This record gives sequence, structure tokens and C-alpha cells, in this order.
Amino acid sequence: MAAPALWQPQEQGLREICTLLEAHISPNSDQARIWQQLQHYSQFPDFNNYLVFLLARGEGKSIEVRQAAGLLLKNNLRATFSSMPVPSQQYIKSELLPCIGATNRAIRSTVGTVISVLFQIVRVAGWIELFQALHKCLDSNDLDHMEGAMDAIYKICEDVPEELDIDVAGLPERPINVFMPRILQFFQSPHASLRKLALGCINQYIVVMPSALYMSMDQYLQGLFNLAKDPSADVRKLVCSAWVQLIEVRPSILEPHLKNVTELILQANKDSDDEVALEACEFWSAYCDVSMPPEGLREFLPRLIPTLLSNMVYADDDESLADAEEDESFPDRDQDLKPRFHASRLHGSETGEDDDDDDAVNVWNLRKCSAAGLDVLSNVFGDNILPTLMPLIEQNLARTDDDSWKERETAVLSLGAIAEGCIAGLYPHLPQIVAFLIPLLDDKFPLIRSITCWTLSRYSKFIVQSLDHPNGREQFDKILMGLLRRILDTNKRVQEAACSAFATLEEEAAEELVPHLEVILQHLMCAYGKYQKRNLRILYDALGTLADAVGAELNQAKYLDIFMPPLITKWQQLQNSDKDLFPLLECFTSIAQALGPGFAQFAEPVFQRCINLIQSQQLAKIDPTAAGSLYDREFIVCSLDLLSGLAEGLGAGIESLVAQSNLRDLLLQCCMDEAADVRQSALALLGDLSRVCPIHLHPRLQEFLTVAAKQLSPQSVKDAVSVANNACWAIGELAIKIGKEIEPVVINVVSCLVPILKSPEGLNKSLIENSAITLGRLSWVCPDIMAPHMDHFMQAWCSALCIDDFEKEDAFHGLCAMVAANPSGAVGSLAYICQACASWTEIKSEGLHSEVCQIMNGYKQLLGNSGWEQCMATLEPAVVQRLARYGV
Repeated sequence: MAAPALWQPQEQGLREICTLLEAHISPNSDQARIWQQLQHYSQFPDFNNYLVFLLARGEGKSIEVRQAAGLLLKNNLRATFSSMPVPSQQYIKSELLPCIGATNRAIRSTVGTVISVLFQIVRVAGWIELFQALHKCLDSNDLDHMEGAMDAIYKICEDVPEELDIDVAGLPERPINVFMPRILQFFQSPHASLRKLALGCINQYIVVMPSALYMSMDQYLQGLFNLAKDPSADVRKLVCSAWVQLIEVRPSILEPHLKNVTELILQANKDSDDEVALEACEFWSAYCDVSMPPEGLREFLPRLIPTLLSNMVYADDDESLADAEEDESFPDRDQDLKPRFHASRLHGSETGEDDDDDDAVNVWNLRKCSAAGLDVLSNVFGDNILPTLMPLIEQNLARTDDDSWKERETAVLSLGAIAEGCIAGLYPHLPQIVAFLIPLLDDKFPLIRSITCWTLSRYSKFIVQSLDHPNGREQFDKILMGLLRRILDTNKRVQEAACSAFATLEEEAAEELVPHLEVILQHLMCAYGKYQKRNLRILYDALGTLADAVGAELNQAKYLDIFMPPLITKWQQLQNSDKDLFPLLECFTSIAQALGPGFAQFAEPVFQRCINLIQSQQLAKIDPTAAGSLYDREFIVCSLDLLSGLAEGLGAGIESLVAQSNLRDLLLQCCMDEAADVRQSALALLGDLSRVCPIHLHPRLQEFLTVAAKQLSPQSVKDAVSVANNACWAIGELAIKIGKEIEPVVINVVSCLVPILKSPEGLNKSLIENSAITLGRLSWVCPDIMAPHMDHFMQAWCSALCIDDFEKEDAFHGLCAMVAANPSGAVGSLAYICQACASWTEIKSEGLHSEVCQIMNGYKQLLGNSGWEQCMATLEPAVVQRLARYGV
């Protein structure tokens, strides 16, 4: 029987596709039209054969066209390879293998990329010939073949390293066991490209650590030592990257070599190549983060600290230097507007700290990494670094000539970096430090003004703590006014730094800001009139933080007249599809919560706008043309959160607005959304509305309960813990308001909450507390349903109730109701009940206090004196002592 004929392209088809690819890579072509034509061609079953033919055999065509064919092939394979006819699959594989060692490096690289993508689809077992070809290339001693094979292996290791470390039928060894010795040999290659690829491959295995690497560890480490001074900067950078990864995930392997490694890293930290120095600099934070013995670093501090300081000086080519020249008359560029991320509302969470960022352009570089390293070292070694560091800071600050401004700036940055770690040693000198920094707020160099704002913000907590010291208030006032002055700076970079620093000061100072509210608001609103988009976002944050800090104090006509009219004007100017609404919605959320009922005069248009935003986005999801804009769920999330803020601020005052709207139906839809952040905010609003106007949820109550309960299944908790947290809280809030109507979901909800309480390891603290409180609320309203099952959860529940939360009272009402319904059922858990009751600092409700007294005394009678004494003997003496307040 004749062998099947190999596929051959038709000349005309080849010409057409080449012409199309030439247009595709031309910068002036109509890309939309070309994309349509490519889609048309991709309908032909052998289109990908043409692409691989062009990549592999396109001699005479331009390298760019062949690369374009390869990259288009890569994308097509990802989407359609599995459904291709088998002859096409085989043809593509067979054409790629001979090109691994193509003479042109760009073609080799593109082939390696296509091979890596195809390998992710078929894996080892689906392409045994690939490994035979790679092995042959590695052993060929031909540079093109060795480099092509290493490039393909590197890309596979980067994407799916674990796939090379599995047993495969048809191969005597795991692929990585065969490749590892050969790759390690390339550490000694005279060709920098092979040394670089070899290091890159093996570094991908540090985390997964296959036995092939573990068994070769001595050889690998020796190779790293030998390559530490390699002439190629790329190789030196990968050596540093290996040390950093090893210290992060395998510190025990490095421990015997730590002194030598640290010495090499310190040298690399001074490398003439900034990227090598940056990679080396990551080592210091990694070392401290894995809690290695600090003694290992102590002897290096006198040399390390000057190196970090020297690397913190702005490099001449730092793009921040050019940005710093822009004053407020320069329009913002699109790339200046970093993507922003709204954090969905989470009930009961502790808000995370914002990352400090002294640079407007969020590019990680040697300067920032060195400052972060100094910060980490100060937290580990504390005041012990001051004798080395302070003379260097003082020396830099003493250089007052214009040419030395970068060194002065570094000194100020250093003072900010060590603010937390060295505060014990610095605190006595805080007045002098602040007195020195305040004049720098008016320095002629904008980057000194901006870094001074940041450094002062790092001392905010301690400045506020010093208010009662002599001159403490005067110091605070000077900083406050200095930052407000800089908020009105003409330089955009300084405006940003001052606004961020002021927001930090607001969080720390809270009610101390009240006497200054008028002047603060006047400055913020003056800035509001002149800021451009990027800094406006930060200004909204400062205004929202102010509202959170001073709360109801803001609810005075003289203050409202300053800040509300400009905000309302902006609110009316912005279109429903304008993303500049996001920070304004967030700002209004904080203001609504702070003003409370005082926000009522502004509430109706704000409420209605939120409803319209949610409606238009839900339409855009189905039909963007009809909605007039593309779907963006962040509009929904921000609107739901603002409605929550209104419910919290207005309380029952929101009822008339809810009654006249279709919020209930929109909210139910959002509670069922496939996006976790939409469900999270929707369930937070469900809980808030349950508190203030549950009657308007009634017609669809059971649907809300069913949807909320669904978020508590074990899989849902695993997939989206914050959604589960809010669902749990909302169910508890509803239970309190609707009583027995919650009965249909009680058993379902309890069956989900009990595993959370019994296995709290690794779970969000907020979810555990909310689960305990919701379980208590369900017990309070449905004790008859809960009591028969309490032996399943009583011990874990009581342990979780040893918390300090204002909602804890509801949970204890439930505990008492359940025990009253089934006293004998809880006897086995009495010690746990006693510990939970003893955990109160004070029960404010007299009714609850007497309920707990009844329970305790009831058990004392039930057990008799000897039984009670036996129980008390199992408890800590402090617990027994605290139980005395219940008369037992």
C-alpha cells in the first residue's frame, strides 16, 4: 500500500496568506479589515498547515512574515489544536521539529514559543518525538541546535515545569532526569546564551524541586558560585535570582553556604549593571522575611547599609526625574492614569494598610528596592543600625549645594524608610527630626518636597502620640499646615505626595483634626478646582479619609457649604459611562456614612443615580449597543457600596427611597451574579437593608435567603471567602428582623456554618466570627430547631464566641435560648460554655446578664455541688474567677 502523500501548499494560497501577513505587520494597515480576512482564512481546515509551512520552510520570505505566521499559528493552536484533523496535527508537529536548530535566531525563538504552547496541549505522552529531537539537538555540539533546544526547554520549564518531572510510557526516564545533567554541563559553556538558558531552566525548578535537581544540588550550587562573576550581566542576574529564590523557598539548602553567598550578593549589589544590582538587592528582604537568624547578616551591616544608601540616590536616567519637572499645567497622559481597583465592601474586615509608594510612577527599581531593604533591616535590627546609618544621613543632609540635591533627597527617604523599625532610638529626637523636615517642604527641588511629605507621613502615628508633649501640638499644627500648603503645590508630583501623606495623617489624627476642619476643607476644595484626573483620584481619597476620621463632626452647614457644592457639580457633569465616577462614588460612600442623617438633603439624586448605573450596566452586559456603553462591573460594585453607605448613614431614612425604586429586584440579580466582587457588595447591601428596612425585601425574601445560603457551601467558601463572609452576616441580620420566617433555610445554613467553626484553620478571621454570631442569631429566633442538633457544634461554637464584638450579645441570646430549650443536650459542653461566658469584659444588656446567670445557676443545681466542682476543676483559675460575676 502506498504511503499517504505529504500535504503540499498551493502556490496561490501561499501568496495570498503572505500578502495578508505582510499587511498584518505593517503599521499603517487597516488592522480591523485584516483581522476579518484572517478570520475568514482560519475557516479553511489546512490554514494552520500554511502557517507552519511559512514558518518552517519560508526561505525567500522576510523573517518578519515568517515570525508573524508562527505567532498566529501559536494563537490558533491554543484555541483549536485539539479539534484539528489528525493529519494536520501530525504535519504541524513534524514541520516544527527540524526547525529547532534553524540558523536564524528569531525563527528558532518563534519555533520554541510554538513548541511550548503545543506541548502544554499534548504533554509528554502526546509528543514523544519532541524529546528525542531535543535530546539529539542538545548532544549535537552545533550552537544553533543546542541554543534552539535550550530555548524550547526553557519556555516549557517556564510554563509547565512539573510536566517534565513525570513518568511516561515509552520513555525509560523522566524527561527532566535526562535533561538535568546536560543542562548543568552548559553552566561551563563558552557561549553566554547557553549559560543563560541553562540557568534560566534550572531556576524554574527551585520551587517544585524535582529529585533530579535535589540529587544534583551540590553541582548546581558550585555552578552558581562559578558564575557569580560571569562576564555576561544576564548570567549574573540569574545567579542572584537563584540565591533569592533559594533563600525564599529552600533556606536550609543555603544555610551551610550562607556567609559566602551573602558576600557575593553584597558584591553584586554594587554591580555596574542596575538589573543585576536590583536582583541582588531583593536578597535582603527575602533573607529577613524567612526569619533566618539575623546574626548571619549582622557582620555585613557596616558594608551593606552604605551600599543601600548609595543605591537609593536617583539614577540619572530614572524616568521619575523627567516626570518631576511637570507642573500642573502639563496635561495628564493616558499612561499616567494607573488602573485603579475598588475593594468590594466586606463586613467585619480589618482594612489592610496601603502600600507606601514614594514614587508616582509605579516602576520597581533599584532605588525603591534598596529603600525597602533598609526598611526591612530596620525592623529586624532596630536601633542597632543607627550608629552606621545616622552619620551617613547627616553627611548627606549637610550637603546644601544644588548639585547635591539627590543625596539630600536620599537622606530624607532613609529617615522615612527607618521610621517604624528604629522608632525607639529616634523617638527622643523626633522634635529635631520634624523641625529639620518642615523647611524641606518648601525646598526648591520638587522631589525633595515630595519625599519630605512621604517621610513625615511615616512618622504620623508618633507625631499624633506626641500631642501632649511640650510643643507637641505646635509641631502637629506645623506639619498639618505644611502638608496643606504642599497640597496646593504647582508640581503634580508634589501634589500627589502631599495628598497621600495627608490621608495617612488623617487616619492617625482622627478627632484631632476637628478644630482645623474649616482650613482643611478650604485647602482640599481649592486643590479640587485645579487638580487633573490622576491627582483628583488621590484627593477624593483624602476627602473620604477625612470623613471617616471625623465622622459626624463634618455634619455642619459651614462645612457642607465648602465641600458639597463642588462635589455635586462634578457628580452632575460626569456621564454614566465615565470611569472618573468610581473614586467619586467611593468618596460619597465615606461622606454618607460620616454625615448620617445629615446626608438626607443630598440622598435622593445620589440614590437614583446608583440605581440607574446598576440598571444600565446590567443592560450593557446583555446588549452593549442598547446601553450605549461596554459592560464594566466596577460601576455596579461602586454603586452597591454607595447604597450600603447610604443605608448605614440614613438608617430608616432610606426607606422611602427604597420603596419607590426597583432596588429589591436589581439587588437579587446582583446577589446571583457570576462575578464574586458583585456578589460580595450585593450581599453587604442585603445585610444593611435587612437592618434598616427589611419590609421591602419581603416579597422575595425566600429567594434572597436561598441565594445567600448557597454562598456558604464548602466549595463556595473555598472559591470566594469574602462573599461567604458577607452572605453569612446578611443571613444573621435577616434572622434578627424576620424571626421565624427564616426557618426554611436554618438547617441548610447551620450545616454549612458548623464545618467553618470546626475547621477554622486558614480561614478568614472575619468569616469565623460572623459564622459564630449568625449561628447564635439563628438559635435565638429558632431555638426549637437548633437545640436538638447542638451537640454537633456547641464546643466549636463556644470557642469561636470568645471574641470582642458588639454583635456578640445576639449570639449569647441564642446560646441561652438553646440551652433553655435543651439543657441536658449541652451538659457535655459545659466547660466550653463556661469559657465563652467568662470571655465577656462586660455584658451591657441587663436582660442578657440575667439570662446568663440563670443558665449558670441552672447547671450548678443540675450537677449538684460535687459535679459543679469537678467541672470547675477543668478550667483555668482566671476563668473560674470571672464566672463569679454570674453568682456561681
